[in-house]
Amino acid sequence: MPEEQPRVLTASVHDFRYFAALLRGVNFANRASVSITADGFTVTVEESRCLTATAFVFSHVFDEFVYNPDAARPSQPSQRSQPQDEEDEDLTSTAFEIPLGTLMDCLNVFGTAGLAPGSSSKKKKSQGDGDDSDGGGGGGGGARKGKGKERADADGMGGNARLDQWFAPGKGTGMRMSYAGPGHPLTLLVAEESGGPTATCEITTWDPEPRLELAFDSDAAVLKIILKSSWLRDALSELDPSTEKLTIIGNPPAPPGRAARSTAPPCLRLRAVGQFGSTEMDYPNDREVLETCECAQPVSFTYRFSHISRALRALQSSLKTSLRIDDEGLLSLQFMMPAPRRPGGRRSEAFIEFWCLPLEE
Repeated sequence: MPEEQPRVLTASVHDFRYFAALLRGVNFANRASVSITADGFTVTVEESRCLTATAFVFSHVFDEFVYNPDAARPSQPSQRSQPQDEEDEDLTSTAFEIPLGTLMDCLNVFGTAGLAPGSSSKKKKSQGDGDDSDGGGGGGGGARKGKGKERADADGMGGNARLDQWFAPGKGTGMRMSYAGPGHPLTLLVAEESGGPTATCEITTWDPEPRLELAFDSDAAVLKIILKSSWLRDALSELDPSTEKLTIIGNPPAPPGRAARSTAPPCLRLRAVGQFGSTEMDYPNDREVLETCECAQPVSFTYRFSHISRALRALQSSLKTSLRIDDEGLLSLQFMMPAPRRPGGRRSEAFIEFWCLPLEE
């Protein structure tokens, strides 16, 4: 028998809806960069060389997470083109690119990727239902899928192992993901339950290409605000779709005293300008609205609204938002995602971060 291909990554989770919610928050560009380390992996997309977004998926989000960088080493050690120490440094992470839209379609092959944890599947499909063999998993990008228990052991993923070794029965839709290294597809095994239908998907991967890197300098931050995501989500959702520009205005918190607070400008103001006029929304320095506000002097930066609105999906799933702007106007929006309780009572936290360049006035 041929030896099984060693795998750089093997990860599984009995209910992948939280994982899908993280990816959905950055699913506005099809081509995404994936970087894997021992602590988890990141999924990064960009738009117009002005906006980047990254979903940070830590290893404890999964029930099983095994990262084996040695699997990506060249088979002929004598053909190394760089010193050993540099090669070891490079192999502390593994990077590739995938069609993110195709990955989301594959996760939703049974229509369960968008369900909130604790809700039931829309419908149960019989294992012999061949008419829906391609339903829900469309999207280009080179994904090959096959349903049925006969596909569970495809490509050396399972051998003679039973599905219930990977997925807990009756607890949502499970997923097992693997990646064998450069030139190999990202392989998903999705199962509604240990004895139910399964789908195996192979998603084409590409070599990573240089991407826009926006480094936020915390020491140069001129505005730092933490607020509930619902406050920002409601404001952005109510803006007219024709809005072209969004200006973020920050002011120092008012000094103590009722009179000073009544006359002081709001700590945070959003000004939207579009074809039909302008709209302003104020956020006072109230702990019920803004948990923290750090601003030494008035600041104002303008951004393209079409870029800011890309964060709405992440806002819809997050609990809190950290809004920061540095002295050059680089905007950082960090969204803290709700943490589902993991076995043993621990919680697995993750977050999504957006970086956006300002418009040149």
